[in-house]
Amino acid sequence: MAMLAQPVGPFALGTFSVPDAEPFPGLLSKGRVLDLSAALAWAPSGMRAVLERWEEALPVLHVLASEDALDWRPLEGLRVHAPVEPRQIFQSGANYRQHVIDLEVAHRSPDDPRTLEEARAEVAAVMDRRAAEDLPYVFIGLPSTIAGPYDDVVLPSWAEQPDWELELAAVVSRPAYRVTVEEALEYVAGYTIANDLTDRATVFRRDMKAIGTDWLRCKNAPGFTPLGPWIVPAESIADPGDLRVTLKLNGETMQDESTKDMLFGIARLVSYISQTSRLLPGDLVLTGSPAGNGIHWGRLLRDGDVMEGSITGLGMQRTRCLAEGAIA
Repeated sequence: MAMLAQPVGPFALGTFSVPDAEPFPGLLSKGRVLDLSAALAWAPSGMRAVLERWEEALPVLHVLASEDALDWRPLEGLRVHAPVEPRQIFQSGANYRQHVIDLEVAHRSPDDPRTLEEARAEVAAVMDRRAAEDLPYVFIGLPSTIAGPYDDVVLPSWAEQPDWELELAAVVSRPAYRVTVEEALEYVAGYTIANDLTDRATVFRRDMKAIGTDWLRCKNAPGFTPLGPWIVPAESIADPGDLRVTLKLNGETMQDESTKDMLFGIARLVSYISQTSRLLPGDLVLTGSPAGNGIHWGRLLRDGDVMEGSITGLGMQRTRCLAEGAIA
């Protein structure tokens, strides 16, 4: 099945379950899954416990992946959950050059005197200045938004303009506080896929525009961040700054861009966040979404839509949208 596409590298990590049983952290290799809560000596109860001992675990995982005489289970038949339950989610906004230009143009005031070309040129200049001044834009999301990579997404009745935002997500391996750009990638265990859903109608406060963005309202509904399916170890990804981010809506390609378009790469984001906050094992750093969102196409999410999101080497997630009132 396409939705169970294998990730790049000798193995990946995920969270799985069988009917009527608790989810378990698993090692995925060659289309089969090994229960790490039984295979690892310290019996981790979840993926976060594996990440908390990442340096110790990584060489052991390599050995386990090569051993055939273990209690492997076929991937088919297992339920795939979000690969990790983060304590903190750091989300980078306005991090893809073309995406920001498209959004700015889409949100122009009707009485904006600038031509389309002038507006795009001005936003491009702002992006260049931000990159030069090394000032990423990062905000915080709630762990309760995390959903599995194949779970249905419920569109709240109040969300007038629900939109997709497929993103590369870095998974933190150990506590990081005030780390440099040069050492930042040493704190990344691996990468996964996140779809950071957003209600465009509530991004900006209507009652007090001076307050600015309302991230709580527009991004933090339950299940608004489908995650996974897998965590692919960083060592298996040659260059996270050169991956293809692709989202299809009902089979039609809407987003298809390289992470080369990011203004700030993984290392700069992790370092920047760590200057203020202490990142913890299992935390997520979402890197922003490329051009091709629904607001650009004039086509927002609605009941029955199916999103398929893939990133080079990381597999694919497939989620169906359900209107809140349509749930049985």
